[in-house]
Amino acid sequence: MHTAAPAAAPPPVRTPTAPRPRLAALDGLRFLAALFVVLYHYTAISDKHWRGQSPKDLFPHLHLVSAYGWMGVHLFFLISGFVICMSSWDRRLGDFFTSRVVRLYPAYWFAVLAIAAVLIISPVVRPAPTVHDILTNLTMLQEPIGARRVDGVFWTLWTEMKFYFLWALLLWKGLNYRSAIAFCLGWTVITLIAAETGSQLLTSAFATDYAPFFIAGIALYLTHRFKPTALLWGIVAVSYLLAQQTTYVNYTRRLKDLGYHVPEWPVIVLLTAFFGVMALLALGKLDWIRGAWLTTLGVTTYPLYLIHENIGWTLIYHLADRLPHAVLVGALIVLMVITAWLIHQTVEKPFAPLLRTALKSSFDELRTRTTASDSHPSGPQPGRRKLD
Repeated sequence: MHTAAPAAAPPPVRTPTAPRPRLAALDGLRFLAALFVVLYHYTAISDKHWRGQSPKDLFPHLHLVSAYGWMGVHLFFLISGFVICMSSWDRRLGDFFTSRVVRLYPAYWFAVLAIAAVLIISPVVRPAPTVHDILTNLTMLQEPIGARRVDGVFWTLWTEMKFYFLWALLLWKGLNYRSAIAFCLGWTVITLIAAETGSQLLTSAFATDYAPFFIAGIALYLTHRFKPTALLWGIVAVSYLLAQQTTYVNYTRRLKDLGYHVPEWPVIVLLTAFFGVMALLALGKLDWIRGAWLTTLGVTTYPLYLIHENIGWTLIYHLADRLPHAVLVGALIVLMVITAWLIHQTVEKPFAPLLRTALKSSFDELRTRTTASDSHPSGPQPGRRKLD
């Protein structure tokens, strides 16, 4: 007599842990990353804004720290992997697209026009952009078509957008715990293949120079949302080890921008600190950090990053001989933070809902018409206009 084999037990379903309070520490980290970049541009780089004077001489102690401020961008990318995974969980592709457009474009459009106006009025640190440059920059797609950036910091936006394009493919297929891990592993493999083959196509399309930061951020969010596992920690560890190579290459490049030498060892120390603090955040060890003031600083981060470079350099150029250098830099940072907050209040907050409503309506219409088309597979019915 044959008995039926017992049914295989279904695979365990991972469920999120209890909701955690808002990650105020994440807002603080984002602001610190932006501030680090600002200090780098104001007190480390040798450029026209200090009228030929070296920041190494102007800031004999501060430059030893701010010379590594370019690494703030690496922290941004690490945070971005965490935040994008968090904000897009249980959301549709259209919702993800809408959230990114609403988050990025209003402040960016304002920044492009404001920076262009400053450079046109006073082209002392950078040549004034052409009308063609300005119009192209409004798309945020100037990088791939070779148009000149209105501001140097805009290069990171295209890197972010490559991540969004790849992540959108995952959302289209279906985002869950397993697919997110597969995404991390697949992106890592492609990064290695691109390095081995020297493929410029893969390197560019998959942003392989900065992929380890995004990948680690995703794995850390999965750790935060579900629970730590050896696989997730393995992804973070491999990403860290690959990231240190990318960071070292950037260090050698930044020495040319600085115009003077700084030691290499702080690079690995800072990189380790970035991964370490994000790991603590993922494990809930920083949940005790609270405060509405951190959220306020967090909302200023993106506008601050966008507007600080060329506008700040122009102001430094005109005021460098009138104020003590330390006072000028301190006052300028405060001014930029306040300006960033005003941009959030007067540009992002009023225009974001309008843009979100318009895009939501567009996607609702797209879904409605797609459903209507699917109901007539043989084509438009007599007397009915084709929907596509």
